[in-house]
Amino acid sequence: MPAPKDAFSPPKSLLILGGTSEIALATARRLIARRTQTVWLAGRPSPGLNRAAEHLSELGADTRTVAFDALDPESHESVLGKVFTEGEIDLVILAFGVLGDQATDERDPLAAARVAQTNYTGAVSAGLVCARALQDQGHGALVVLSSVAGERARRADFIYGSSKAGLDTFAQGLGDALHGTGVHVMVVRPASVRRSGTQARDAAPLAATPEEIAAAIEIGLRRGSEVVWVPGALRLVMSALRHLPRALFRRLPVR
Repeated sequence: MPAPKDAFSPPKSLLILGGTSEIALATARRLIARRTQTVWLAGRPSPGLNRAAEHLSELGADTRTVAFDALDPESHESVLGKVFTEGEIDLVILAFGVLGDQATDERDPLAAARVAQTNYTGAVSAGLVCARALQDQGHGALVVLSSVAGERARRADFIYGSSKAGLDTFAQGLGDALHGTGVHVMVVRPASVRRSGTQARDAAPLAATPEEIAAAIEIGLRRGSEVVWVPGALRLVMSALRHLPRALFRRLPVR
């Protein structure tokens, strides 16, 4: 008899691509409290990466760091491949990305390209490497942090948004390609992140804290979801905005 849809066993091992991501670290904290024993933090060597590793170790996880650069796709197979040779990975969270600065990037094509290369090209490379390794194991999940910004181009952030749109489409297609292999892909689309110390009145509409997004990720994994909106009401909002005529969309006070 097949397991119920909501049957979920928290991962014993976790790999975070973008080891200083607030959302991914909040998710790691939740999972360590459940069952996770081993955490790999992949990112550029930095004091922040070391602090993150120390913090998770204090929570009881065997935490390790690995030097990873999204902008160096030629190294991804060897760097990430070594992680998988150390033992099976139950869950990969693809969490790296840069916002860039829209006003500056519009005047600096190289800076704009760097945003696209980090958020899309680097993610495609790393995502495929991890997907193949998970498939070779015969099990595992890949969580891809996308963004509502990729749902429709906005004047305020179309460079960043376009990179997330590409990532989102890639992740959905990858999920289809891996269907039936034992590997599950879940796309997470938060509106925006309300950072620590930010007052609710100062945050963007529908913003969520890293902890709230982490809770939604865990629920999504438990349910076997393919797409998770944070907050859930965002699905209806974007369904309307996605089909709004451009002449009307341009008049909206969206940031």
